[in-house]
Amino acid sequence: MFFPRPRAGRIALIEVHGTIGGSVRPTVLEPLLEAVRRARWLRALVLDINSPGGSAGASDALYRKVKAIAQRKPVVAYIRETGASGAYYIACGAHRIVASPAAVVGSIGVLSLHPILEALLQRWGIQMGVYKGGKHKDMGAFWRSPTEEEQAKLQGLVDDFYNLFVSVVAEGRRMEEARVREIATGEVFLAQKGKEIGLVDEVGDQEKALDLAAEMAGIRRRVLTLRPRRPFLARLFQPAGEALANGLWEAVEARLWQSVLPTFRWPWRL
Repeated sequence: MFFPRPRAGRIALIEVHGTIGGSVRPTVLEPLLEAVRRARWLRALVLDINSPGGSAGASDALYRKVKAIAQRKPVVAYIRETGASGAYYIACGAHRIVASPAAVVGSIGVLSLHPILEALLQRWGIQMGVYKGGKHKDMGAFWRSPTEEEQAKLQGLVDDFYNLFVSVVAEGRRMEEARVREIATGEVFLAQKGKEIGLVDEVGDQEKALDLAAEMAGIRRRVLTLRPRRPFLARLFQPAGEALANGLWEAVEARLWQSVLPTFRWPWRL
């Protein structure tokens, strides 16, 4: 019996670790994803995901890039620990999703936070002078409570993002939208449960994801890890300076949510 020899080529491995729109920035990852899409010798892509989600706009931008690659070559999303909210949104651009046994997936929903400091400003005797062109230009401002009309408009914006999220999951997971809405409650699921309800294809480790990508591409498993090129100063002061910077950023990020635009984000960690 004749077995065809696997084709030459490599599997691109790209990490998506951190908050989307924060430490995971489209302006940094998009060039890498575009390079994978164009390079013929890169036969498949594995996304190593560990993220609670983040900015809705950034999540959608990266999803579109991943989907464009999937039109040309196999794409596998591997959920290492957390693939929630915007991170799961991105994973839906892949052909297959593999999650480690202890990973959590899902959190299909949208959250928009608007701090209101009106009472605090009054207590401090601070007044805001506002000059605007456009009736709703300061909608969502922290110095006053929203009107009922503004509340309705903000909720409408969140609903539009939610409907977009549902449609992306329905298309990527080949599910009916009605079924997606049943599980799109904002909650997360452990990997095995995610598989049972259709959010995950396989439960396994990164090795399984890489093997699956190689099988789908019909090539030997040879992996090339792609990372953004860091500026010279970042490389010069690494690791001490980088560790300090990452620690500070994580502390700030934990407190400063994206308070104006809706976010695809799962706020809790195990």
